[in-house]
Amino acid sequence: MIITAADADWLAEFTRRLVTDRLAACGHNIAVIRSIYRWEGNVQDEDEARVALHTRRALVPEIVARSHQEHPYEVPCVIALPILDGNPDYLRWIIEETREPAATAAQD
Repeated sequence: MIITAADADWLAEFTRRLVTDRLAACGHNIAVIRSIYRWEGNVQDEDEARVALHTRRALVPEIVARSHQEHPYEVPCVIALPILDGNPDYLRWIIEETREPAATAAQD
């Protein structure tokens, strides 16, 4: 899952809250990326920060909801990319370090 923000410190703290709340197992933060995008009819060229979150697919809606509540952007970049394969031990670790989605947890 990828999230960007203008402020690297804000994004690092947001990532920390997601990990603390077990919505993500980890986040790889990159302090400066260059984003070129169209916004309100104009092409923008700005420095941003980016995080790659390692999480469960089922937790994506909760992370999107948190982004809507807490992110300073009107329309934050929050996209989920599939994990197609990987080190089975690492993939297991992601599951162990994240919680069940809220809807599932409420049923237990």
